[in-house]
Amino acid sequence: MSKSIAQISQEFSQAGEDRWEELCALYAGDTRAGVQNLIARCRKKKAALEKERERLRQMRKYEREYSRYNLICGIDEAGRGPLAGPVAAAAVILPGDSEILGLNDSKKLTAKKRELLYDEIMEKAVAAAVGIVSPERIDQINILQATYEAMRKAVGSLGVEPEILLNDAVTIPELAIPQVPIIKGDAKSVSIAAASIIAKVTRDRMMMEYEERYPGYGFASNKGYGSAEHIEALRRLGPSPIHRKSFIGNFI
Repeated sequence: MSKSIAQISQEFSQAGEDRWEELCALYAGDTRAGVQNLIARCRKKKAALEKERERLRQMRKYEREYSRYNLICGIDEAGRGPLAGPVAAAAVILPGDSEILGLNDSKKLTAKKRELLYDEIMEKAVAAAVGIVSPERIDQINILQATYEAMRKAVGSLGVEPEILLNDAVTIPELAIPQVPIIKGDAKSVSIAAASIIAKVTRDRMMMEYEERYPGYGFASNKGYGSAEHIEALRRLGPSPIHRKSFIGNFI
């Protein structure tokens, strides 16, 4: 007696990637439309996975180029542009053989996907750390210098010393470690992409906590950026303790 379509469907759903082609071949002669649909979906999933792996292979270009270094660290920041809140920078060292499907520039990902990738990056990373610089410090030294300071803090908090830094577009002053600035690096390097996600998720979580402490500005949704609603609230309520005074002069 042949298996039901439901039984075959369960086989496909429980099978690991290494069995997909075997199952497709096994049931290729089953003419039932439901079984043929299962095979088609399986092959489509396999093709999508191959495409994703090729995308990630291309994003390892710089990691391959500098593979003579064992500890390659990606650096990126989140929160240079907002009117409120800190700037955050992350430093992430991934193992050379790690595969994190979906890893990409944090701006290209949904909040839900970033959260999932955050957990996977933190689980797989050789080391990962975040540096935070406050709005007060941003006002004292300007956002560019504050960003550099956050990056130095992140590198200094890693627990291991990187052998080379792959940075998103910048060269960080006062660091003796070799650095490679890469324009739009968060879309070109898996290490920088990982750092962009860690920095973004960390800062977004902080801004959601600030929403509880300073309600009315919409920090949970705008993350401190200058949305129309945020600017209106700023004019109506005045600045909160986490607003950057050097950023809001045009609005109050």
